[in-house]
Amino acid sequence: MTTIKLHNTRTRKKEVFEPLNKDDVRMYVCGPTVYDRAHLGNARPVVVFDVLYRLLRYVYGADHVTYVRNFTDVDDKINTRAAETGRDISDITAETTQWFLDDMGSLGALEPNEMPRATQYIPQMVAMIEKLIADGHAYAVEGHVLFRVRSYQDYGKLSGRSVDDMVAGARVEVAPYKEDPMDFVLWKPSDETQPGWDSPWGRGRPGWHIECSAMSYELLGGSFDIHGGGNDLMFPHHENEIAQSCCAHPEGTFANFWLHNEMLQVEGKKMSKSLGNFFTVKDLLDQGIPGEVIRFVFLSTHYRKPMDWTAEKAREAEKTLRKWYAQAAQGIGTGDPYKPVVTALSDDLNTARAISECHQLSLADDIANLRYTLQFLGLMNDAVPDWVSSSQVDLSGIEGKLMSAREAAMQTKDFSEVDRMKTHLADAGVEVRMSKTSVELVPTVDFDPAKLEALK
Repeated sequence: MTTIKLHNTRTRKKEVFEPLNKDDVRMYVCGPTVYDRAHLGNARPVVVFDVLYRLLRYVYGADHVTYVRNFTDVDDKINTRAAETGRDISDITAETTQWFLDDMGSLGALEPNEMPRATQYIPQMVAMIEKLIADGHAYAVEGHVLFRVRSYQDYGKLSGRSVDDMVAGARVEVAPYKEDPMDFVLWKPSDETQPGWDSPWGRGRPGWHIECSAMSYELLGGSFDIHGGGNDLMFPHHENEIAQSCCAHPEGTFANFWLHNEMLQVEGKKMSKSLGNFFTVKDLLDQGIPGEVIRFVFLSTHYRKPMDWTAEKAREAEKTLRKWYAQAAQGIGTGDPYKPVVTALSDDLNTARAISECHQLSLADDIANLRYTLQFLGLMNDAVPDWVSSSQVDLSGIEGKLMSAREAAMQTKDFSEVDRMKTHLADAGVEVRMSKTSVELVPTVDFDPAKLEALK
């Protein structure tokens, strides 16, 4: 059996992955808060853990892997959006949840086995909170319930911080009812304008952290194999999850492996609305950038390194994929992925090395292995994507200009402009087919639309 090694955030080293039960491999990944379109940074963990999911299915069998990714559908951001738009909260979350699934599907992401919504597990959250209070790990005050952080002696081990250092350096919510500044909310009261549920502490709603603990316990048990998410969740979200889960269910170990992906940048800068470089996955798709291209750019950088999205990377990715798809289209059926690619992914999801191996398959014109491997990496399904057969650019205007230049050259006998245009087209990966009465421009596998700007 293939040996998988993963970098475990908890131990800060790469370890051989040995599931608790190889017939029942279990993974939980923190999902989105559904109040708007997913931005590009939201998509990175989806692609990262989709690759891991595919690898686990390949090694252990699709029927022996359970992947859970939640939807947070009760949150103050959602409440704010409802107040701003006058729309019902359930309508907003239903719409944005489907947006998320559609956008991630465009990136080749498989849907997890379970996609629980927080609002479906309120009773389980209440029960977990009641147990934490009964065992002295939480306390109720003024309609709130807070977790007593110092009751869990291992708090901070995941992120490598001490509680005292956190208090000194972190910005924490100051509230008079807190016993300790680091104590965090498990339950909070709701007014008549906010969603709420009846509880022993009055009408209210859960804090953010408790939902993942309750849902992972219900769906995967007190001990499971892998917990993942972006490294921005390591503290406080994942730290809080560990504390409340281990205190509520001390018989379990919670997650054995913790994986965190690094953040995304755009053209070398942090993505932000103030810099004007903030965009959603849908924005890119609407601009004509295929989902496979977005996925390829993601895979080109190791998940534990910052990923820099650039327009140039997208252009190069599209050019490469056009070439690979033209080769893969000559193959048929499905089979096993190229062994060196499986080996690369088994070494802490080294997708950059996997992409390098695909380049070698392309150079060798190893059609069968290339096709199977692209499918394995989620870069194509059973068929080559439809967009490959299209140039993605209207070339009729350039065809008209070239035809006019040719007609003028026939009169003047000066073909320098025709030759100049043909040289530009060849450099852009466009084949020129000319007859006495027509001009046809045909994109090749090396087509690069950015190089046509000088001819428009």
